[in-house]
Amino acid sequence: MTPFLLGIVSSLAASTIALGLGLLRGSRPLWWLIAWCSSFTGTGLRRVYRHQSSAEQDIARDLGRARWIKVLAGRGNVLTREAFSPVWSGELSPDSVQVLLPDSRTRADSWLDRRSYDVERFDAGYTPNLLRNQVRTNLEYLAHVTSTQSNVELREFNLPNTCRVIATDRAAFLTFYSSSTHGRNSPCLYVRAPGLLYSIALQQFDIAWIHSFPARPAPQA
Repeated sequence: MTPFLLGIVSSLAASTIALGLGLLRGSRPLWWLIAWCSSFTGTGLRRVYRHQSSAEQDIARDLGRARWIKVLAGRGNVLTREAFSPVWSGELSPDSVQVLLPDSRTRADSWLDRRSYDVERFDAGYTPNLLRNQVRTNLEYLAHVTSTQSNVELREFNLPNTCRVIATDRAAFLTFYSSSTHGRNSPCLYVRAPGLLYSIALQQFDIAWIHSFPARPAPQA
């Protein structure tokens, strides 16, 4: 667990530099300036989307060029939407697709529950089991659509739910979750390889993967 927490600290430190460009978030004409600045810092930052949800069209574009795909998500809704549809249909066939979603089982030491408590504080519509049920639904969907694809591996993790990573061999979309807003409303960083932030994105995924386990079918009611 210690390496994972150290990774988070390093991630937050590096992201502070990137988010210092907050005034430029979401402004496409100024993305060139962000990229120019990152060339001097070595961060690899290319774009900053004001909201994570604004990046989905560009995610779809990058997936179409990918040799491999790694996804670490806190809920997994993006995996059921249009951006990933060509991956699950077989229209795209990367060498490997690794997907990590939170452990949706009921357990006493659940990090998913801790994230759920955070969400309940700012979203009155969230009941204690809503986030868990949403993750379970997405796991069931992915298990079904990938059942015949040997290049896809779906696993679960019980670790701090602090960020979302969608990475390919070329770049990564990196979102750090806030305790006061939904992930979809958080800024999303687009970082290219090679670069500090790209390395940190892969580090977050790799540490979670080491501590993960194969996805399990939901218990029958």
